[in-house]
Amino acid sequence: MQNTDPHAPNPAPEDSAATGGDERNAEIEALTIRLVQAEGELAQMREIVLRERAEIENQRRRLQRDLDQARRFANEKILADLLPVFDGLDRGLAIETDDAATLREGMELTLKSLDKLGQTHGLKVIDPLHQPFNPDHHQAMSMVQSREFEPNTVVAVLQKGFVLNDRLLRPALVAVAKEAE
Repeated sequence: MQNTDPHAPNPAPEDSAATGGDERNAEIEALTIRLVQAEGELAQMREIVLRERAEIENQRRRLQRDLDQARRFANEKILADLLPVFDGLDRGLAIETDDAATLREGMELTLKSLDKLGQTHGLKVIDPLHQPFNPDHHQAMSMVQSREFEPNTVVAVLQKGFVLNDRLLRPALVAVAKEAE
């Protein structure tokens, strides 16, 4: 009797079914092996990513700690170099004398020491007396009529300025000559 059901599968010849089934099983087995390998590689990659993230986070923390330490102790060298200046001032104040010349000499020595220290650390004094006015380094506090100096010449320094490694720390406060009327 023949099956007339249109939804029923066609029976395949015995040889063909056995061969097609083996190929399918082999293909499924190969794909299963590839899937297991891919899942293993994925697990390894996830582990590597997690390690790398942890390493980056550790480096970030170390850098932050180092930066905090650098900020806290950035002035250590200059302050250590300032200690002899403090010592000199202490010694000068410990001496009780009415002699102004001795006091002045001690102040001059302390100022020399302080100036040398500043130069060692890149500090330069701006003392522009009798030089042309430079708005980048000078701040004009007044204009003075003068026949003796050219206009825009610094005729008096009210307060010296300072430059640290070519960066202006404080402009010099100056009086500048203008044409006499």
